[in-house]
Amino acid sequence: ASSRLAEAMLSPYAVILQVTPVVAIAPLVVIWVGLDNAWLAVLILAWIVAFFPVLANATAGLKAADPNLRDLFRLYRATPLQTFRRLLVPSSLPYLLAGLKTAGGLALIGAVVAEFAAASGTSGGLAWRILEAGNRLQIAKMFAALILLALMGVLIYAALSFLEWLLLRRWHGEVAR
Repeated sequence: ASSRLAEAMLSPYAVILQVTPVVAIAPLVVIWVGLDNAWLAVLILAWIVAFFPVLANATAGLKAADPNLRDLFRLYRATPLQTFRRLLVPSSLPYLLAGLKTAGGLALIGAVVAEFAAASGTSGGLAWRILEAGNRLQIAKMFAALILLALMGVLIYAALSFLEWLLLRRWHGEVAR
């Protein structure tokens, strides 16, 4: 966020990661990491899906610092590290945590989609159980797996909301309510 050149160089790659359907790249990632490491493929694909919201929100948060406060830090000759730690991090934290909350749900979705696309019978995750139950017409098993996925999503969101409350209650009272 501090360097326009770095942002211009890295931004296209981040956008490419965001707009490329995870279903399309899942088989390629599975081949790269090997069938023995299907869990690693799911982890990589979930990370790819979740990375962009965190990056975009963190960048927006770092740019959103009050210009008057930036000038004040310059006036008092704060080092770049001091400016980062004492101005940019606190002002960007709400943005970053909002990105993490979005990314948490997207990571779960990405993991499920990756498992659907990449699993070839070697997986033991909930997405594989849904596919297996669907092929065997085991509707109750499918609903049980869907309910567990929904509960995992709620738990991820609740944990990240709690983290947001912990980190923002001192600085940003309106966000931490």
